[in-house]
Amino acid sequence: MQARSALFDLYGDHLRPRGGRAPVAALVKLLAPLGIAPPAVRTAVSRMVRQGWLDPLRLASGPGYSITPKAARRLDEAAARIYRTGRVTWDGRFDLLVLEAPGSRRDRQRLAATLSFLGYGTLDEQTWVATRPGEDVDLLLAEAGIRFERFTASHYSGTPGAMGVVRRAWDLTEIGHAYERFVADQRPLLAAVTVRSSDEEAYAARFRLVHAWRTFLFRDPQLPPALLPERWPGTAAASFFDRHAARLRPAADRYVEHCLDAGSRLVRQKGR
Repeated sequence: MQARSALFDLYGDHLRPRGGRAPVAALVKLLAPLGIAPPAVRTAVSRMVRQGWLDPLRLASGPGYSITPKAARRLDEAAARIYRTGRVTWDGRFDLLVLEAPGSRRDRQRLAATLSFLGYGTLDEQTWVATRPGEDVDLLLAEAGIRFERFTASHYSGTPGAMGVVRRAWDLTEIGHAYERFVADQRPLLAAVTVRSSDEEAYAARFRLVHAWRTFLFRDPQLPPALLPERWPGTAAASFFDRHAARLRPAADRYVEHCLDAGSRLVRQKGR
């Protein structure tokens, strides 16, 4: 688990509902159970500041960082997809992007990751398609200096034709296998966390569960049911995730509050 990715998970799943800010000491403490060392946390934080995801601020308990408006939008969108708070609907139309691919390989990879996160699949190097318009996609492409054209399109053959487009843009067989591997990998780890486990153990297990589930934001565009295969493995995987994420939430929340309160307690003790 990379420190930068873990920080996105930490802010999105735990700190965003608590004001989106935390002292550095708490960030270090909260990532320690995941095997992430303090220098890696500080390096990742500095990188996220340069990229416009975090802003430094001074808290009563010491230096800290808060999410930027840009980060808040991205985290809110990710949370809605992780916990599926919105209903997936489809009006039969695709959002189609035809763009000039960046020249460098690194820029192309960054662009591909961004568009994949927003729910787009690629028909070829220049043509991307989604079943719903990606939020802020125009702004993101403009900021990256990428020239593009955007269309709304429906398939002449209706749903059967649309399903053919979907199977060109995404490897649904591989995504389905990935969901099955997710459940197989997580099941024994989660079974080891019981009511007798510590809050820290429950927090770490839940963090890894959410972290693994979050990777599907870059893989699975969350297609409408009409375009999915029968007995889609993602449905069973989502139920598995929901059940264990909810089961471990109370203990994880207690551990987060403990880490956030530690700095405040230290400040109060010094003030006596």
